[in-house]
Amino acid sequence: MKLANRVAVVTGAGGGIGRAIAIALARRGCHLALADIDGDAAADCARHARALGVRASVHPLDVADRAAVRALPSQVDAVHNRVDLVVNNAGVALGGSFEQVGEDDFDWLMEINFHGVVRMTRAFLPHLRLSNDARIVNVSSIYGIIAPPGQSAYAASKFAVRGFSHALRHELEGSTVAVSVVHPGGVATAIAKNARAPAGAPPHEIEKGRAIAERLLRMAPEQAGEIIVRGIEQRRARILVGSDAKIAALLERLSPVHYWQLIRKATAR
Repeated sequence: MKLANRVAVVTGAGGGIGRAIAIALARRGCHLALADIDGDAAADCARHARALGVRASVHPLDVADRAAVRALPSQVDAVHNRVDLVVNNAGVALGGSFEQVGEDDFDWLMEINFHGVVRMTRAFLPHLRLSNDARIVNVSSIYGIIAPPGQSAYAASKFAVRGFSHALRHELEGSTVAVSVVHPGGVATAIAKNARAPAGAPPHEIEKGRAIAERLLRMAPEQAGEIIVRGIEQRRARILVGSDAKIAALLERLSPVHYWQLIRKATAR
């Protein structure tokens, strides 16, 4: 896929993987509509993108806000007059077992991680169909391939993104709109630090969980962004980011029921 002079909408563009994707796209001459709940962070990303010679608009957005998502395509069109690429990257984390996580917290996470992806896709698909070469890129997770204990809500949301992406790809086969699903492994973003903890969870458990998660977040976001954008250029339907994601995918394929026992033994060693 030739990205020069295309227009990409990127959610969660204010930091982490989203910002890295946006800058990698800008380096290839792709114009940007940058959406993030933190408008100042999105504006900072836009400044860096413009320094690379592309047009970049800023759109403060909560993907859980239905009305705001419905209004976004017209806002993007007013600046860019087209859309060729939508990167659904915005997401949040929530630790805790299923019994620890309350219904409101579970629904909060699903509204952002899954329903946000669906809303963005519904809002922009008619516009993407006007492009001669368009793509929807949905960021799932390594936890959209494997489901560790203590991640029931997060894994549910990321498996949902994966299933939605696969079905949508099949439905759009033969059109000018393709679909990629991205499974990042441990990328050094602030997602673990900013993760919501279930009410009533012991503080020492929360801190232990965050410490473990942060040790696993090793890859620089900039490297992850480059891998993802190269995958877009290569029209890959599935983009695995990092050796940990590749190993997890292999283990899940070889042992779809008992992979967690294998992973637990390996990490213990």
